Amino acid sequence: MDISLARTFLAIVSGGSFARAAQQLHLTQTAISARVKTLEAQLGSRLFVRNKAGATLTGAGEQFVRHAATLVQVWERARQQVAVPPGRRAVLTVGCELSLWDPLLLDWLLHMRSAAPHLALHTEVGFPSDLLNRVAEGTLEIAVVYAPQQRPGLRVDLLIEEKLVLVTTAASGRMPAPADYVYVDWGPEFAAQHGLAFPQFSRAPVSASLGPLGREYVLAAGGAGYFRLDVVSGAIEAGRLRRVKNAPEFLYPAYEVYAESADAALLAPALDGLRQVAGAHTAQVSLRRPGAAATLKPAAPRPPPAAAGAAARRRRSPR
Repeated sequence: MDISLARTFLAIVSGGSFARAAQQLHLTQTAISARVKTLEAQLGSRLFVRNKAGATLTGAGEQFVRHAATLVQVWERARQQVAVPPGRRAVLTVGCELSLWDPLLLDWLLHMRSAAPHLALHTEVGFPSDLLNRVAEGTLEIAVVYAPQQRPGLRVDLLIEEKLVLVTTAASGRMPAPADYVYVDWGPEFAAQHGLAFPQFSRAPVSASLGPLGREYVLAAGGAGYFRLDVVSGAIEAGRLRRVKNAPEFLYPAYEVYAESADAALLAPALDGLRQVAGAHTAQVSLRRPGAAATLKPAAPRPPPAAAGAAARRRRSPR
């Protein structure tokens, strides 16, 4: 089977219409329709029903989703492994969200240098939807993201339960005035919880969609905002930032996402390395936390069902 047919099928499933698939693949709708007809002829079944809203899967189409994802993943994996650098046995590609690379991805690279010298490593940062698409397509082996959506053929495991804490440059450590608050967009779940806890900060004079940018702005210009405890612990120890007294914490779990059909032998050292690095960071932050801190904790956003199931399995059977 021509892999482009499977890619086209998955693009329609992802976008919900032939028009969106054409935009994603930079093709005309006529070309998309022709590919679908060819694929349906090869499979001997109709895969889509087109309507005003777009395109919906038939029963046969729903059955083919997982197989199409596996076809594309296997092809991309084979294409990558052919180009293995000298002295290495395989190529492993890992991606993570922009706000996660420092220090998690850097520490993971250092760990893998000694733990898996036989692997050639390629790392990327990007937006969660793009990273998940890459995993589904087989061009990424692992993606580390905060709020992954369930996708056919992908497995989601809880990696680390981080916390967002309110910090300030003010020596008093008191709740900041609205004029001094910097809002960092940590996603829709955080926005909903934050809006309930802090209606007075709904119109912050400065906002950032990237955690590191917001953090560096606060350190340079002064102010307050919510940031990952792991990342600001050093600045707190150095006296550049202070935890705001009695401010609520927000749980912010990160997940590792990989294809169910992936090569287990290839992924094992990488996943183990991520978990070791994440565990070490959690232990360091726990040691740094002052024992007398009293905080209120709003309910954390629920992890995706697949992630929740994986977390439960880990609690039942320790690794």
